[in-house]
Amino acid sequence: SEFLDSWKLERTAERLDGRRTQHTLTYADPETGLVVRCEGVQYADFPTVEWTLYFKNTGKTDSPILSDVRAIDAWFERNAQEEYVLHRNKGDNCTADSYEPVDEPLAAGTDRRLANTGGRPTQIEFPYFNIGAGNEGMIFVVSWAGQWAAEFTRDSGNRLRLRAGQELTHFKLLPGEEVRTPMVVLQFWKGDRLHAQNVWRAWMLAHNTPAPGGRPLAPMRSLCNGNYYPNLMTVAAPERAFIERHLAEQVDFTCWWQDAGWYPCDGVAWPKTGTWEVDPVRFPGGLVEVGDFARTHGMKTLVWFEPERVHPGTWLAENHPEWIHGGADGGLLNLGDPACREWLTGHIDRLITEQKIDFYRQDFNLDPLPYWRANDAAEAPDGRRQGITEIRHVEGYLAYWDALRQRHPGLPIDSCASGGRRNDLETLRRAVPLLRSDWYGGPAGQQCHTYGLALWFPFTGTGVISQKDAYWMRSSMVAEFTFGPDAAGVDVLDFAQLRACIGEWRRLAPYFYGDFYPLTPYTLAEEQWMAWQYDRPELGEGAVQVFRRENSFYESARFRLHELEPGAHYRVTDITRNLEWKGTGREIAEDGLAVSLPERAQAAICLYKREG
Repeated sequence: SEFLDSWKLERTAERLDGRRTQHTLTYADPETGLVVRCEGVQYADFPTVEWTLYFKNTGKTDSPILSDVRAIDAWFERNAQEEYVLHRNKGDNCTADSYEPVDEPLAAGTDRRLANTGGRPTQIEFPYFNIGAGNEGMIFVVSWAGQWAAEFTRDSGNRLRLRAGQELTHFKLLPGEEVRTPMVVLQFWKGDRLHAQNVWRAWMLAHNTPAPGGRPLAPMRSLCNGNYYPNLMTVAAPERAFIERHLAEQVDFTCWWQDAGWYPCDGVAWPKTGTWEVDPVRFPGGLVEVGDFARTHGMKTLVWFEPERVHPGTWLAENHPEWIHGGADGGLLNLGDPACREWLTGHIDRLITEQKIDFYRQDFNLDPLPYWRANDAAEAPDGRRQGITEIRHVEGYLAYWDALRQRHPGLPIDSCASGGRRNDLETLRRAVPLLRSDWYGGPAGQQCHTYGLALWFPFTGTGVISQKDAYWMRSSMVAEFTFGPDAAGVDVLDFAQLRACIGEWRRLAPYFYGDFYPLTPYTLAEEQWMAWQYDRPELGEGAVQVFRRENSFYESARFRLHELEPGAHYRVTDITRNLEWKGTGREIAEDGLAVSLPERAQAAICLYKREG
């Protein structure tokens, strides 16, 4: 606002496809050669716009200092009399209350600041927001696979100021150097906030969620044996026997999931990452030997990697310490180094090809922020490069995944980061969160994770370790469901129960991509019930999941369903107890869907279908 009037401005527009138009605004400073470019995308099929800023030094000398760069700094004004409310969720912290919904009134004079921790974007805080004021509002998302901050400032009238961006920026640009900011997404709405969340879910499926073959990744079931072995260090022959036993018991899965520990890591176990080759002792025929056996029975192979964390004494630490923030002592692999990224891309590409890996799982069990900021301080003790290392790592991380996907079109990727700590929007355009949290402590927490995350992400995954009862497994049924035994092994498993629950999941799966409606308040209390609804309006069908928790005295409850046609007739089937009843849409919506669960810690899955 202070100097842009004196800069040269160019505007262009390009039709990307029938639903998207890219608008580019380019400002050029004639004095310093600094060029600022805003690339925005306008969606024709959704009330949505997004943009990213780029700064480039086209001059022959260092640029002036760029500091406190914000990807958005704008005022918005409400029309309604109702106060602004910030609807948000907690991030993942490996706790039962990860993703808990939080509603905060933004009264006049409020100045609220939120930021993630450690450089992983959905750790502790969650950069997805819905700001409502009466019957209107706006979804506001900051996408940055690093350290972000967002500020919400209310004036004394009707206005709200939004500011967000990379948390720390104070740097000069070298001649020819270019950097980018976080991406910002705004989606506007009027009417009902839950409807707005479902418009967001539809936009995620239409324009964001990975879609191999032109369709969003199908719901899937994975079989993982890693927790049976000490320190996750699996062995080929028992892995094959494990798969054979499940095949003999007629329990079918989509993927054989090979988790951490398949590489040389004796003496330290699975955390010893940095030598990315198959352990020749435990897998003499390679991962491909077990994978080929799984493929003959219709399963694909899913394999765990963690390239960014390097342990001392591994191949990377000993042969390329210059690529590691931390050197030979181990630390963070520098994905901002083009030579490092080129080697990593080629090496992992070879493993994917040779081992016939169908699904690439990337974990990230390290907070990168201390490494980024320490490297900036070491390179420029005067503080004139703070933020550059982080930017280069974020760019390199996305470029690495893009290169793998280019070499392996349709390659699915898992976005794990100690669970769900790196699920910014640009990550989710390339990957899905197969493990939304490393917390598996109980059914109520799993229910609450689904309740909070389903408002934002149509595809999430979780798992059940060891044999759990049907209530626990039903509490974990989402688009990706993983099962695996612990040290007790397979002989203690109730395969009949497992078959039954997998059968229920298969009948529930077609509805995971439908509209999502919470039917009860959010709570972790064991004295309460929890329920939600998935609705497929184009089919006139849907599903309701209901949970009576362990300490609830109430044996029955009614739930008012959403979006049913009042005059239509519906058939409702409880597939967990083989019960069936009929009613009109008006009756089910007004009187509520009646569900009786005579036992504590019991769940019901009810499917409904319009009949006329």
